Amino acid sequence: MPLHVSNYSWQQTSTAVFISVPLRGVSVRDADVFCTENYLKVNCPPFLFEVFLYAPIDDESSKAKIGNNTIVFTLRKKEAAMWETLSLSGVDKEMMQRIREKSILQAQERAKEAMEAKAVARREDQKYTLNVMMKADSLPSEPPGKPETKIEEEERKKIEDMKENERIKATKELEAWKECQRKAEELKIIQREEKLYHQEKQMEEERKKLKHKCLIGNSASKNLATKGRNSENIFFEKLKEDSIPAPRSVGSIKISFTPRVFPTALRESQVAEEEEWLHKQAEAQRAMNTDIPELCDLKEEEKNPEWLKEKGNKLFATENYLAAINAYNLAIRLNNKIPLLYLNRAACHLKLKNLHKAIEDSSKALEILTPPVADNANARMKAHIRRGTAFCQLELYVEGLQDYEAALKIDPSNKIVQNDAEKIRNIIQGTEVESK
Repeated sequence: MPLHVSNYSWQQTSTAVFISVPLRGVSVRDADVFCTENYLKVNCPPFLFEVFLYAPIDDESSKAKIGNNTIVFTLRKKEAAMWETLSLSGVDKEMMQRIREKSILQAQERAKEAMEAKAVARREDQKYTLNVMMKADSLPSEPPGKPETKIEEEERKKIEDMKENERIKATKELEAWKECQRKAEELKIIQREEKLYHQEKQMEEERKKLKHKCLIGNSASKNLATKGRNSENIFFEKLKEDSIPAPRSVGSIKISFTPRVFPTALRESQVAEEEEWLHKQAEAQRAMNTDIPELCDLKEEEKNPEWLKEKGNKLFATENYLAAINAYNLAIRLNNKIPLLYLNRAACHLKLKNLHKAIEDSSKALEILTPPVADNANARMKAHIRRGTAFCQLELYVEGLQDYEAALKIDPSNKIVQNDAEKIRNIIQGTEVESK
């Protein structure tokens, strides 16, 4: 990002403006100067000087003198008047961008017009040269050995000088056009860098605000603790006495809960297991790990594992599996007792062919999904299927079949699981036949 020069100085008369731009520590002879009637820019990496002029100037008669680590500009005003300031006031980013683009277009049009004028002059010179040569050819030839006259020597020399001048003009025009294009590209690059710099600065300010909000509570409590006993400020003591509220009145509230009724028949009742499962679920909802450094940069809703789980599900639906894994990872760091987080992360690993990680997450989900009750049957079946799929993709068909059979015990009427288990059996039997 370029460093903007702010320690410049300027003076003026009714007809001219004098600007002195110091560039210390760099070679000012390598500076790139771009000037139009409303815009002046000096690019000398890592320094950048840019000013949007208060009034139009005559850029053709204006001059720049380079030396002693300083560039001195002499800008001729189009209208004789004193300026209130050097640059326009109240210029926003959009207006700056418009002035830059307009200046580039003006420079390009002026270069194009100059090239066209030089091309016309070159054609006129060529026409004149051709006429002279034709006249010379029409004269009778002199006998060999006769020296050329002085007039012919002058004509030939004049033609050669004209050719050399045309070559020099063409070279200068080409270099001027290339220089104009290079300046335009540099200006665009600087504008893009400025835009990125402002965006990064804005994001950095937002991060600082969030961190300040996280730390302001702790700092306030520390300040109150240090001002307690040994403070000799009588005004503070008086305010402290006045701010003590009166004791609140004591009351009691009676709460009665409706009993949870399980739909299981009494002969097949698993009341103890279901109560244990509900107790584990309640503990999982309360088990929050807030000692994570990244939490200070997050919004309040982003610290909720359920919100992160829903975000991961949406990312999985859009096939953005890596981002979904990141969401599940943070949710697990916040609360590692929720089995669906491991189960969903195992599905992402399956899509990315991270088969060993898929097996680990499925096994962890089955470990948390205990005791086995009807409330977690669907989750246990998915865990067995995903672990069995990972085993089969690793060509561990026997272990995969065991997981599919465990899933069939949970839901014997699932046709898809039945068909997949039958395919695995056929693969195992075919492998055994081939080995025999």
